[in-house]
Amino acid sequence: MALIVVCGPPAAGKSSWIQAHATARDIVIDLDLITRALAGPGAPQWNQDPIVLRVAHKARYAAMYEAFELRDKVNVYLIHTMPSTKALAKYKRLDAEIVAVDPGRDIVMERIAAMRSPEMQRVATRWYNQRKRLPRPAMPQASRQW
Repeated sequence: MALIVVCGPPAAGKSSWIQAHATARDIVIDLDLITRALAGPGAPQWNQDPIVLRVAHKARYAAMYEAFELRDKVNVYLIHTMPSTKALAKYKRLDAEIVAVDPGRDIVMERIAAMRSPEMQRVATRWYNQRKRLPRPAMPQASRQW
């Protein structure tokens, strides 16, 4: 069993990568999924309300804390878009596998323009500027037809 931390810019296909690799028995900690689970009917899939997102972040941290304790019994997949040096050090101590999902800047920016708020372009740009800290991408191609 293992801890797999999936990194990548917004709209890269991190959730799709996990869907292709995880099983029903695995634990998946995905902030987008947590936020949708906590939001009311009709809430957008992305661009969530800041209040709901605040609660979702707290739920994510609680899930991480508990799941890290169980990683010897089940695979734990964690989406962490842009882990800090401190977070990467913690994941290393936990013997995590770090996977970077990146279909390329052009594809990511097209997806953001089509599906996400414009502020996500800043996040993607920051991810590309800092990606030297992460391993080579596990998925250099598009995750699916868009």
